[in-house]
Amino acid sequence: MALDWITQIHNFYALDNQEESENVDLANLNAFIAIAETGSFSGAGERLHLTQPAISKRIAGLEQQLDVRLFDRLGREVSLTEAGRALLPRAYQIINVLDDTRRALTNLTGEVSGRLTLATSHHIGLHRLPPLLRAFTRQYPAVALDIQFLDSEVAYEEILHGRAEIAVITLAPEPHSLVRAVPVWDDPLDFVVAPEHPLARKAAAGLEDIAHHPAVFPGGNTFTHHIVQRLFEAQGLAPNIAMSTNYLETIKMMVSIGLAWSVLPRTMLDEQVASISLPGIQLSRQLGYILHTERTLSNAARAFMALLDSHARKT
Repeated sequence: MALDWITQIHNFYALDNQEESENVDLANLNAFIAIAETGSFSGAGERLHLTQPAISKRIAGLEQQLDVRLFDRLGREVSLTEAGRALLPRAYQIINVLDDTRRALTNLTGEVSGRLTLATSHHIGLHRLPPLLRAFTRQYPAVALDIQFLDSEVAYEEILHGRAEIAVITLAPEPHSLVRAVPVWDDPLDFVVAPEHPLARKAAAGLEDIAHHPAVFPGGNTFTHHIVQRLFEAQGLAPNIAMSTNYLETIKMMVSIGLAWSVLPRTMLDEQVASISLPGIQLSRQLGYILHTERTLSNAARAFMALLDSHARKT
């Protein structure tokens, strides 16, 4: 039964070319996706810059159109019904197909213009991208950059769901089958402590020495955390993680005042922290860009990729 109405809505959105219907119905579908992702009508309103009554009206219209209830509303809790769960993956597909079609038609002109949605991590956005973005905006002034600063793992999901064209992030150790990952920078990582920390005075330390001291790590869901964790696990050790945060500048501050040791990109090191000498241990991560293999890229996205590729060849 559910498959019947999902097929109907797919056919309607894919084939109906009436401007008024497209504007109204796609708006309703975007509201549905926003509620499903944020878990609330108010959260969807904030994302889409709409009032909560406006969001409620769009969902009511979609539910009336499909003659099915999409959300259960229990107090402030909102959850997808069985029909809503069945619709969600198809809703992503519909939106992505339409966006893909628009990009493909725009690309025919060969003009590099329009909006480029770029996701990047805070660290890369601050320390790696500025000169590239400066060069890109000067070369392609007709492109409107929409830059989203996200954790690398969140940016990864944005690519998988089609909400960003390109993400410049810490690359996953094992990429998704639908994601193309292109390395741009090798990012060496150093074990660091405060200059007055006992480990800073050791001529040579081992992982077993470090494991006994408290550490501050990126969150357990981050690619960097997994890279370091695997290093310890390979030697049958477990780091003593006392604190966790995804912001590298915050980690550096905690290390510099002596609260813990950590692992930081070598590019961030200065007199505030000291490297720990670990003979035989070299740690690094790959920074680069990712894109969805089944998505049609805009001319702007292709131009930005070419800039990144050119930079990678020089490094």
